[in-house]
Amino acid sequence: MTLNDTAAAAGAWTLENGHRALLAITGGRFPRRMLGMQTLELHTIGRRSGQRRSTMLTAPVFEKDRVVVVASKGGHSENPDWFKNLAANPDVEITVDEVTTPWTARAATPEEKKQLWPQIVKTYRGYDGYQKRTDRDIPVVICTPR
Repeated sequence: MTLNDTAAAAGAWTLENGHRALLAITGGRFPRRMLGMQTLELHTIGRRSGQRRSTMLTAPVFEKDRVVVVASKGGHSENPDWFKNLAANPDVEITVDEVTTPWTARAATPEEKKQLWPQIVKTYRGYDGYQKRTDRDIPVVICTPR
């Protein structure tokens, strides 16, 4: 693992676990938005374990019939485990404000990503920096209600 990967993994871990801690301390009241984005908890099924896995994320696009998340992992050279899980099983659940609903998740096509990326980066410029830090093409994930 490179120094960049170590920093990216540590940053992603700190953000996720800090978010969970704040939600626990405030009874789920804070933070509901971070960096101008809706916060959510994505539930996937582990591709090897078959166990339910949960990840705290932010959504640069959050609409009634579409939620878009970015598998950036802070610019790490590997895709995050949650992305690998939903690639194996696209039936996911999303929790927002303590309400959990079923969704179907898929990676955006290159055309869809090209169309969405300007909106994503406008919402949070950090995604552009993450993409520049890694050689992998960071996946954009589109979730639609099931």
